[in-house]
Amino acid sequence: MRAILLASSLSLTLSLIGTPLVIRFFRHRGYGQLIRHDGPQSHMTKRGTPTMGGTAIIAAALIGYGVATLVFGPALSPGGLLAMGVFAGMGAVGFVDDYIKLKRRRSLGLTKTAKFGGQAIIAGLFAYGAQYVAETSTVLSWIGTTGLDFGAFFPVFCFLILSGYSNAVNLTDGLDGLAAGTSAFVFGAYTMIAFWIFRHPEQYAVEAWLHADAVAIAAASAAGGVLGFLWWNAPPARIFMGDTGSLAIGGMLAALAVLTETELLLVLLGGLFVIITLSVILQVASFRLFGTRIFKMAPLQHHFELSGWQETTIIVRFWIIGGLATALGLGVFYADFLTFRGGIG
Repeated sequence: MRAILLASSLSLTLSLIGTPLVIRFFRHRGYGQLIRHDGPQSHMTKRGTPTMGGTAIIAAALIGYGVATLVFGPALSPGGLLAMGVFAGMGAVGFVDDYIKLKRRRSLGLTKTAKFGGQAIIAGLFAYGAQYVAETSTVLSWIGTTGLDFGAFFPVFCFLILSGYSNAVNLTDGLDGLAAGTSAFVFGAYTMIAFWIFRHPEQYAVEAWLHADAVAIAAASAAGGVLGFLWWNAPPARIFMGDTGSLAIGGMLAALAVLTETELLLVLLGGLFVIITLSVILQVASFRLFGTRIFKMAPLQHHFELSGWQETTIIVRFWIIGGLATALGLGVFYADFLTFRGGIG
């Protein structure tokens, strides 16, 4: 518990202090956000706002995790290192994407092939480490296993879940503070889930329990980093996280799900990310199949913008939805414990 508190408080402090430094650094170099011309016209006022703020989140979380594990242990836990490795690796892919956009002065960075290729490399390394170093189960899990063993296709599954959630958070990151606030809920939930698994080794699979303490510290570090960044990213945002932050956050959430064997539970915990991603899928499918659009614009948050809702209204209401989804996921996790794992006693 002391390590979790140190990791979260240190990363929160570093992110709070460090983000303004990042803002000044990027503003001095002219690294301002480019706005798509086909997006909501109200966003044109945000043009030039410093981006790539995800670097502050990642740096703060890495330092927070490193210090906490060195002071209290376990410093070399494969599970914790894998989670933080995905955080940094996905962030690196996003950073390259953001940097290309800024250098070429356009809203398109890496090609889809290059972006998915980078994510595939990170997912492949994670899958190998999770399976052969951290000894994570290759069986699909809800909270307990479902019986579906991916076996040799485990790397493919890791790519699908890591890239899927990293892009889901990327789609959600369209309004000031929306993705950061929502992800803070889910990181907080995974801190509690991993710590709970660690404190009840007899009720959970040894693969999930083995590195649960370090995974809880990793989740707490990410939560602190995101919350510190949110102070400066709240509307009106002084900095955007960019793909650097959104890909890192989504990838790490997926990694936490795999390491705690709760992959399907993440659908509930990160319910807002799922809803927003489905809105894009439905919009594209409807237009291609029937030539009509379901929403005025996708992702979903832009539909409400074009419907006349104020940006802050959308953000707060979506935060409420995201918080309720996370609470529901935690409730299901605890209900599973009481029902199928013998309760607290």
